[in-house]
Amino acid sequence: MIYIFAAAMLLTLILGPGIWVQRVMKKYSQPGDRYPGSGADLARNLLDKHGLQSVSVESTDSGDHYDPTAKSVRLSTANHNGRSLTAITVAAHEVGHAIQDKESYAPLKWRTRLVRATSPIQKIGAGVLVVSPFLGILTRVPALGLITFAAGMLTLGIAAVVHLVTLPTEFDASFNRALPMLDKYRTLKDADRPHARRILTAAALTYVSASLMSLLNIARWFAILRR
Repeated sequence: MIYIFAAAMLLTLILGPGIWVQRVMKKYSQPGDRYPGSGADLARNLLDKHGLQSVSVESTDSGDHYDPTAKSVRLSTANHNGRSLTAITVAAHEVGHAIQDKESYAPLKWRTRLVRATSPIQKIGAGVLVVSPFLGILTRVPALGLITFAAGMLTLGIAAVVHLVTLPTEFDASFNRALPMLDKYRTLKDADRPHARRILTAAALTYVSASLMSLLNIARWFAILRR
C-alpha cells in the first residue's frame, strides 16, 4: 500500500505541472475576443517599441516559441490569431525572449549553444532507437540491446539537460520582461492582471513539466535495464 501511495505521489509530482499548465492556458483562452487586438498584433507592437522591427511574427503548429536563429516570434494559431487573455499574455512572453536575445542574455545564449551542439547527437540517438530493434531481430546480436539503451539514455539525458538549462530564461521572460511590458503599456484590463501572472507562471513551468517527463523516461530506461 505504501508503495502504491508513493508511486501515486511521484506521478502527481511529475504529471501535475503539465496538467496544470494546460488547464490554465485553456481556461483563459475564453472569451476569445477579450482584447481588441490579436496576440500577433501585440507581439508586433511590442517588438517595434523595442527596436526589433527585423524580428518576424509567425503562426506555427510547433507550439509557442522564439527562434533565436531565424529571429522570429512563433505563436500557435490560437494565440497568433486569438484575442483572449492567454493569446495576449503568451505573445508578451515570447517577445520577452526576443528582448533577451537582443540584450545577449547569458542563459539564453547558453541554451541556444547547447541546443545547436547537441541537436546532431539527439538525432543520431533517435535514429539508433528506431533502427536497433529491427537489427536485433535480423542479427540477434545481444550487444544491440546495450547500444539501444545507451542511445536512449543519451537522447533522453540531453533533453533533460536542455529543459533544465531553459528554466532561467523562461522565468526571466515571464516576470522580468513580459509582465513589466504589459504593465508599462497598460495592455491588460485591471481584473486580468492576477490571471496574467498565472498564465506567465504556466508559460515558465512548461519546461519544468518537460524536464520532469524527461527524468521519468530516464527512470523507465533504468527499470528496463534491471529486468
